[in-house]
Amino acid sequence: MDQLPMFGPMLLNGFIGAFILFSILWIIQVIRNDAGVVDIGWTAGVGAMAIYAAIAGEGWLPRRILLGAMGGIWSMRLVLYILKDRILVEKEDSRYQRLRAHWGPKAHAWFFLFFTSQSLLVVLFALPFLAGASKTEPALSLFDLLAVSMWMLAMGGEWLADLQLARFRNQPSNAGKVCRDGLWNYSRHPNYFFEWLHWFAYVLLGIGAPLFLLTLIGPIAMYIFLMKLTGIPHVERESLAKRGEAYRIYQETTSMLIPWPKK
Repeated sequence: MDQLPMFGPMLLNGFIGAFILFSILWIIQVIRNDAGVVDIGWTAGVGAMAIYAAIAGEGWLPRRILLGAMGGIWSMRLVLYILKDRILVEKEDSRYQRLRAHWGPKAHAWFFLFFTSQSLLVVLFALPFLAGASKTEPALSLFDLLAVSMWMLAMGGEWLADLQLARFRNQPSNAGKVCRDGLWNYSRHPNYFFEWLHWFAYVLLGIGAPLFLLTLIGPIAMYIFLMKLTGIPHVERESLAKRGEAYRIYQETTSMLIPWPKK
């Protein structure tokens, strides 16, 4: 518990930095009329907090460097993917289109609140990094090695799932069809599964830290967001609307999240 006083200023600084970042992204949203840039802010903000924790933490330096590298690389890959896959090539995500239509003339004002409130999520998902950066054990343990292995598996799986989906979408003959290539034959959302799995790497890295329990926030919060809030429910609705019966059959035969043999 001695680490708690140190966490306060770090979390406050992180919140202020995230608030400024989301305010800038909100201005870009006003100019482009596309609120999808908010997704970049969350990912970049959490990655920045991982690096900040590595710099300002009081744990063993080599482990802090490892932690910052893992969080930073994860963030950079996902930011580039969101830019390439959503922001630069597609119209505004249907989630934000519905919000814009619902809010009407006051959309920009409501979007400002929506954007800046994401600063709280950045702080929430920063907690696993702050806890891991406080671990003082002066040697790499088996759990550290398992953490790196878990991180590599998750990053590789998410990259492969994104690649397989991109290849499928780039074939004009696949328009309106359901992707069942590779990992998508065993999970309807393998990219989300590996994103969720990635957060367990920081749990392993934080075993033995004074505030280890904070590392559990990552996988628990990510599971809730993916399964109940902004992730899978939205994608499932959109896929059913676009692909109809083909996607309904896909739902009946294919695992929702964890890759698993067909029913």
